[in-house]
Formats: sequence, structure tokens, C-alpha cells
Amino acid sequence: MEAAPAISVVIPTRNDASQLKACLALLSVQTRPADEIIVVDNSSSDDTAAVCAAAGVKRVQVDLPGIPATAAAGFDAAAGAIIARLDADSRPPREWLERIEKILAVSGPLTALTGPGDFHGGNFLGRLAGRCLLRGGYFKVVGFLLGHTPVYGSNFALHREVWTGIRDAVVRDNALVHDDLDISYRLRPDMDVIYDHTLTVGVSARPFSSWPAFRRRLVMSLETFRVEFRSEPPLRRRRERSRRRRRQRSTPVTASGLWHKGPGGHG
Repeated sequence: MEAAPAISVVIPTRNDASQLKACLALLSVQTRPADEIIVVDNSSSDDTAAVCAAAGVKRVQVDLPGIPATAAAGFDAAAGAIIARLDADSRPPREWLERIEKILAVSGPLTALTGPGDFHGGNFLGRLAGRCLLRGGYFKVVGFLLGHTPVYGSNFALHREVWTGIRDAVVRDNALVHDDLDISYRLRPDMDVIYDHTLTVGVSARPFSSWPAFRRRLVMSLETFRVEFRSEPPLRRRRERSRRRRRQRSTPVTASGLWHKGPGGHG
């Protein structure tokens, strides 16, 4: 019987010890335990180190400011065949890793998996804004620009081969870039994203609780699009993905007598 692939969970954080403690507690009761949990500490000055020590998880320190550098360092350090990603304020349900393992077990090695967030905390308007912007703005509008579903930083996982293929291309030195959108944009035409609307985790509504917090996210989004569009115009990116998928659909029978099936249908 083939052994199950190891799963690493990466959590970038900065001065968010109380939220991190709650997240680690939920990871400790997963129906499919993580093989490795890596907390990537971006120069925290609170009790983050003590929280990690108490939970018995690996802590990686990163001095370069920003989530892009922090998250990338975590992915680099991960040893698992599957790398899952949460934020410190994510609240994964008990079966989160079990479901990730089952879905990715039957997907190709160049596949990522993502799902939505269920916003908690803050006020009603903040939670409503979060749901609308995430499901309508991020998954639908950004998905249209990309030509496939984007991954959501508070709730996604991917095969190690995906990270290996994009790690040299992702942005690490710009703290205003959204790392999940950057990863999504760097996915190449032979890489696919599965979106499962039932793979939900709780996420904090803090980014939508005040105008300054929301404005920062808006500034980061604009900067991220500026960086990505300069790297590769979106229409050219969509055309390349469309061409590749057309070529795959027209690929003849392989030597084994099986039709070649390319990625698609999910993004």
C-alpha cells in the first residue's frame, strides 16, 4: 500500500500571537494530522516564539518585511509533498487537512487547491464586505483576469511540484504585494487550480473593520496588479493558457492507448 504523502502547513505571521495560538490549537485536533507545521515569524515582538514553543511547531524567522518574503520562506522550508497555507487568524475545521489530502491525491502533480473563507469577528458590515469582495471580487473578477481560479492565501494547498516550478518567479522583496495573488499569477499554463466551495475555513474580518485597514488592502491590490501586469500583460497570459488548453484537447492518443487529458475544468 502506497504511503500517504506528507503534508506541511505554512503559517506566515507578525505580532499576532493570540490569533496564532487559536489556529495552532485547531491544527492539533485535525482528523488527518499535519506532518509538519511551520510558523514563519516576520520579526514579531510579541509572544509568537513562546506560542510556537508551547505548540511544538517549527518556527522560521524572516527579517525581510512583508508577507511575500515570509510566505515564500515557509514554502522553501517545507518538506511535505503537499504544502498547505493558512494565515495566523485562519480557523480550519477538523477535517481540513483530510479533505485536502483526498482531493489532491486524485489530481495531477501540477495542481493547487483552494476554497473560500467564512468571516468571523468585526461587525456585520465588515463580514458582509469580506464575503462580497472575496467571492465576487477576488474569485470571479480576478479569476477572469487570470483565466483560472486564484488561490486564496488564508486557505489553499498545492503539490510541491507547483512551488518548485514558480519559486524563482514569485515576488519576495515587495511588502505591498499580495502573496496569494502573486502565486496565482505566476502559475504557468500547465498548472491548474481546483476551487472547492465546501473547503471553507474561518478567517478574520479585521481587514474590513476600518477604513485604514481596508485602504491598505486596496493599496496592496493596486500595487500587486502593477507588478504582475508589468511582468506579463493579462491578455497575453490568458491567450497563452487558452492556446495550451486547445493543444491539449487536440492531443492524439498516447502510446499507452489512453487519451491525454490536460488540466482544466476547475479554473
